[in-house]
Amino acid sequence: MPHIKNALIRYRVIDRCLRNKFRPVPSKKELREACEEELYGSVEGANICDSTIEKDMFQMKMEHDAPIRYSKKHGGYYYEDADFTISDIPLTDDDLEALSFAVKTLQQFKESNVFRQFGSAIDKISDRVAVSKTKDSESFIQFEQSSSEGGSEFITDLLGAIKSGNLVEFDYGKFDSEELDHRKVLPLLLKQYRNRWYLISFDVIKNEYRTFALDRFDSLDICDERASRPKDFHPDNFFKHSIGITSGKESPQRIRFIASELASKYIDSLPLHGSQKIEKMLDHGYAFSLYVIITEELIREFMSYGGAVQILEPISLKDEMRSRAERILKNH
Repeated sequence: MPHIKNALIRYRVIDRCLRNKFRPVPSKKELREACEEELYGSVEGANICDSTIEKDMFQMKMEHDAPIRYSKKHGGYYYEDADFTISDIPLTDDDLEALSFAVKTLQQFKESNVFRQFGSAIDKISDRVAVSKTKDSESFIQFEQSSSEGGSEFITDLLGAIKSGNLVEFDYGKFDSEELDHRKVLPLLLKQYRNRWYLISFDVIKNEYRTFALDRFDSLDICDERASRPKDFHPDNFFKHSIGITSGKESPQRIRFIASELASKYIDSLPLHGSQKIEKMLDHGYAFSLYVIITEELIREFMSYGGAVQILEPISLKDEMRSRAERILKNH
């Protein structure tokens, strides 16, 4: 998929270059450099070669009937039809269906502060593909709606601070107290989990990662002070061994559990984590394993299945599940 995506981006870049009236008839080298700068921020030729550009132009001719011609006089390429653009290629029914689905997804967030500036653009796309105008569209698909947008007003400023590396200060409300705590951290990542936005940050004083729910922010100030993000922070891997929003210095553990026949079907069809494996098929269910950090979100996932899930190991998790089950019985 990345190769296909990169090829499509190169097609658009080549199209843009061939229609550039200020730099007409670009050479193969100029096309390559434009594509490489767009994709990799470099023009050294380490990632894209001239033959790739040749293949791209060939595919544009074959797949999109692009009237690309070579000028010996100018040593470059041009569109024989000056009005042609790859952007005018009509969409197929499958393209429109996929685009309609994407627009419906975008419309969920249209009124959120960070997306509000794109509201009119979303509406234009929506009108174009006739999603919002279809009377019975809601009969075919419904999306999960966010019950609260609390904290979304801080997203735009936090995104800017993340990009620039500025520290941020805010007053944060606890669930167990009416008092506000003042925090000062380096913002690193915004993550949504179960319709709630969270900020993953680094406390430069305590030298530790901290996670905060945006709907519990009371204020936000962007500091002039800047800091470098920790070298060990990689967004793609930060939650690699986590379920939910919790991650930290704890090491992942092998979790083994048994689920009833019905629960096994649910868990197998919608895995709790990417590391989930079926260890054994039993007479009345499956034996599963996970390799994750034990978090509150993991425990709640298991608790949601009630007695349909039995923890085998580690013992610490098994004891915690038993303790919570006993409290439930005591309260009922």
